[in-house]
Amino acid sequence: MPPMTAATRVCFQLQVRPELLDEYLRRHSPVRPEMLAEIAAAGRRNYSLFLGEGGTLIGYYETDDDASARAYLAQSEVATRWEAEMARFFVDLDGRPDQAASPLTEVFNLAEQLSASASDTSAESEKS
Repeated sequence: MPPMTAATRVCFQLQVRPELLDEYLRRHSPVRPEMLAEIAAAGRRNYSLFLGEGGTLIGYYETDDDASARAYLAQSEVATRWEAEMARFFVDLDGRPDQAASPLTEVFNLAEQLSASASDTSAESEKS
């Protein structure tokens, strides 16, 4: 059995135009089934969008290969059409929302730190 590789966690930030916020929310309740299928086919999973004050939008997803997922969506007619429709909702965005969002740096992950802590504890126990 091949070794398991850890999924890449991707988090990004966009700014929704306040005057278009209600329409943006309607467009995501629900998202078109063909776009949902393309996101999944690209290899993105556990995809969520969170809305903060003033239209700050935080997105999160996991994938095994983010470059491949981005490339898949970049060539997808369904995703191209969706992103063209969504572009007007965002402030200071140069390009497609799914390609030009500002990535955020992960500074803490509970599972990784618990695992590292357990490994450290186990190594200390073996020394004793």
